[in-house]
Amino acid sequence: MPPLTLPPDPNPRTPKLRCPPGSVDCQIHLFGPATEYPFDPGSKYISADMLPEESIRIQDILGLDHAVIVSGGGYGMDTRHLCDTLRRFPDRFRGVALLPGDTTQAEMERLHGLGVRGTRFVAPRHGLHLPQISERVAAIAAELGWVIQFYPGRGELEEFADRLLALPGRIVLDHFAALDARSGIDQPAFRALLRMLDSGRVWVRLSGPMRCTQEEFPYPSVTPIARALVAHAPERMVWGSDWPHVNMQGRVMPNDGDLLDLLLDWAPDEAVRNRILSDQARELYDFPAPSCAKASEG
Repeated sequence: MPPLTLPPDPNPRTPKLRCPPGSVDCQIHLFGPATEYPFDPGSKYISADMLPEESIRIQDILGLDHAVIVSGGGYGMDTRHLCDTLRRFPDRFRGVALLPGDTTQAEMERLHGLGVRGTRFVAPRHGLHLPQISERVAAIAAELGWVIQFYPGRGELEEFADRLLALPGRIVLDHFAALDARSGIDQPAFRALLRMLDSGRVWVRLSGPMRCTQEEFPYPSVTPIARALVAHAPERMVWGSDWPHVNMQGRVMPNDGDLLDLLLDWAPDEAVRNRILSDQARELYDFPAPSCAKASEG
C-alpha cells in the first residue's frame, strides 16, 4: 500500500495579500469520502478525506471565490469523484479531468456540462496509470474550448515542448513547468519555456514551488524564476495553491496563507497580481465575472 500523504496545515494564516473579487485558486485536489471513492491501485499515495467543504473554508480565509479541481493522480482516470463534486458545487468549482485516450466526444461533452474545462496529460515518470499526451483528446478539448494542462517531470520540458505546441488550443503548464529551480533562469528548459510563452498559446501556473526544489519555505531558488516569468508574460500567468499538498513526506508542510503571500514577492505590481488571481484565471477556466456587490466590496 502506498504511504498516507501528510495532511495540510488546518489553520491557514490570514494572508497579507488582499485578493481581488473573483479570485481563483487554479489547482486544488479533493479526496473522499474514502468509503465511496477508492484510490487507484497505481496511485503513489493515499490521502485522508479532503472534502470540498474544507476546501471552501480554506478559500474563504484566503479571500478566494473559486477553485479548479484538478483530478488527482490518486483516482487515476476515474472521473466519478470530480463529477459528483461539480454537481454539488456548480458555482464554486470548475474541473480538469484525467481522461483515457479513447474517451468519446459525447463523454467529454457530458463532462463539459458538469463544469469540466480542461484535460490533463502528464509525463510518464508521474505514473503510467495517468494519461499521456493524446492528440485525439486534445483536438476534442480544443473544440470544447478547454485548456490542455501538462505536467512534465522535473527538467523535462524541452523533451515535450514541440509536441505540445503542435496541439490545438490553449496549454497550461503545471507547477512552473516543473523546472529544476537549482539551475535558475539560464537553463535550457527555461529558455524552452520562454519560447513556448512567446507562442501566445501557453500559460504557466505559478504553483507548487516545493515541486521545483528541495528547499523549504519560502523556496528561495524559485523566486527569480517566478519574477522572470511574470516579467516576460504577465498576461499568461495564473496561480494555484496545490492544496492539500500531497507527497510532502520528509518536508515541512507550508501554511496556505504564507503560500499565497509569496505572490507579493513574485508579482509585486498589484494590478498584474490581480489579473493573475482573477481576470486571467476566470477567463481561462470559464468562471463568471464577480457580482457588482462583490466587486464594490473589493
